Amino acid sequence: MREKNIERKLVQAVKAMGGIAPKFISPGFDGMPDRLVLLPNGKIAFVEVKRHGEKPSPLQEARLRLLRRLGFKVYVLDDAGQIQQILNEVGCANGRFISKG
Repeated sequence: MREKNIERKLVQAVKAMGGIAPKFISPGFDGMPDRLVLLPNGKIAFVEVKRHGEKPSPLQEARLRLLRRLGFKVYVLDDAGQIQQILNEVGCANGRFISKG
């Protein structure tokens, strides 16, 4: 599956949970992840979207490590089948799933 298609499915799934997944553009700070995932109740994560089997560049890996060190949830998504697992993890608070309702 193409990266664009995986990214579109991520955006749709986040929207279905009551959140947004804006494209993240960071002028002057290359290598940042493609999407912010913003879910209800202040849940946030960064997602780097890749074509199936593709890996982040060394600069992207450095940015992902930086964000993790800062305490953010960071994911590399290369298969649409991973989306629900990622969103379940991001949307959980104290082991309980946060739903749209």
